[in-house]
Amino acid sequence: MALRNTRILLREFERKSLNTLAGSPVVIGSVTTSVTAADPCSFDLTTPITTKASPAEEDTTTSEKGRRSEINLDFNDGKKLFSSVTTGKLIRSMVNQQMASYEPIVDVGIKVMRSRLVETMIVKDFIMSMVKHTFYDHFCAGENLDEAKKTLQKLWNGGLKGIMDYGLEDATDNASCDRNYKEFLKIVETTKLLPPSSVSYACVKVTAICPISLLKRVSDLLRWEHKDSSFHLPWKVDTLPMLADSSAFYHTMSKPNHLTPSEEYDLHQAHQRLIKLSEKCLESKLPLLVDAEYSSVQPAIDYLTYSTMIRINRDGNRIVHGTIQTYFRDAKERLIQATEAAEKMGVMLGLKLVRGAYMSSESQLASSLGFPSPIHKSIQDTHACYDECASIMLEKVAKGTGAVVLATHNIESGRAAASKVESLGLQKSSEKVQFAQLKGMADGLSFALKNAGFQVSKYLPYGPVDMVIPYLLRRAEENKGLLSASTFDRQLMSKEVTRRLKAAVTPSTNH
Repeated sequence: MALRNTRILLREFERKSLNTLAGSPVVIGSVTTSVTAADPCSFDLTTPITTKASPAEEDTTTSEKGRRSEINLDFNDGKKLFSSVTTGKLIRSMVNQQMASYEPIVDVGIKVMRSRLVETMIVKDFIMSMVKHTFYDHFCAGENLDEAKKTLQKLWNGGLKGIMDYGLEDATDNASCDRNYKEFLKIVETTKLLPPSSVSYACVKVTAICPISLLKRVSDLLRWEHKDSSFHLPWKVDTLPMLADSSAFYHTMSKPNHLTPSEEYDLHQAHQRLIKLSEKCLESKLPLLVDAEYSSVQPAIDYLTYSTMIRINRDGNRIVHGTIQTYFRDAKERLIQATEAAEKMGVMLGLKLVRGAYMSSESQLASSLGFPSPIHKSIQDTHACYDECASIMLEKVAKGTGAVVLATHNIESGRAAASKVESLGLQKSSEKVQFAQLKGMADGLSFALKNAGFQVSKYLPYGPVDMVIPYLLRRAEENKGLLSASTFDRQLMSKEVTRRLKAAVTPSTNH
């Protein structure tokens, strides 16, 4: 039944795809059309495109707007924008994005992948093959490091860099943590064999090197310590502020028990894994991004990240980068606290700014406990928070105390940050200011920023199909509506494919 429904949906999708390809071109530049905003999230770093100025932009002075207008992110010249992309790749990208934007297909796909159908070998092989040659190939870099290296080389040839992200699942014990740690080390070692500077960052999930149950325990203890200053944590080392008065504390309603000796040992082991990985990155001069997760475990992740940052990010080194999810209402307050504390300690604060990846589950958890959502009330508030946090971090870069990765798919946020770089007199090619987008998403923005002279990277998740699929399913389920709203890239690609087809036909017609 599910397969029959899938065939029906695919036929409907094919009809919609043909209509999209035949559609009229989008007006770019002085944008007259708008794209409906959806959930401000995806994987770890996305947001839908909006062409309306955010509240933060609307409040700018005339002189600042004048400076911003000097930045030209050119989306009009499709020939230049997609010069490194073949026509076949453009068409495949359009088809995959259109399919992913059609929510009924996503819904059925999730149900099929979680049904008993996949327990049948023949059906499983068919589904895995279909997924691999569509969504997987579009959003992922390969099944292993060798395939990811080939994808990276293609990006590098097109002027973009890569962020290597091994799609590991959450660890449950020290044995699985050690296995995952070795895989992360392998990534760092492999970068030495790649073109210099082709890899901008390595990436690590703390949930892969520390049991998630322990992260929840530590987060509870850190939240209780913030509420009760007399509550002493004997294992705690120097770190930066992880929580603010405006943070959500409903996860921890009663005083938690202290860590057992066994838990303290496991925490120490997890911390050592992150420190040793960071030291290896320092030795290889390869910055490390630490991904963000659910709010239930984020305080512990920030604790481990910041305490490692204090050890490693000295003497101007910008190795360890934490992540701030700006869809949280306390994001700006936490960022300001961290920047101030880092400056006092002489630590280079490295941060990746994202909008967030778990909006639905965060709001559902808060509601189930009788509390308001920790997420901003509107997409406009999230946009404004992101832009304000980006502005703060760019000022810290100009001051010499910070480094930032601006992970966004939002055109206006990209343009605002680029203009801020210009107004501060920062070098566009500075390694301390980098933009990032997911592979298969916002390619137009990536190439426009690259053409304007900025450092731009693509997030490259990789790993065996059956291992990465749960990762993709969680993201697809969390972020329904995102791809349906991100039509901008498809319009750009459609316009360029049409231009190329006309160029191919015109000479013979004239002749």
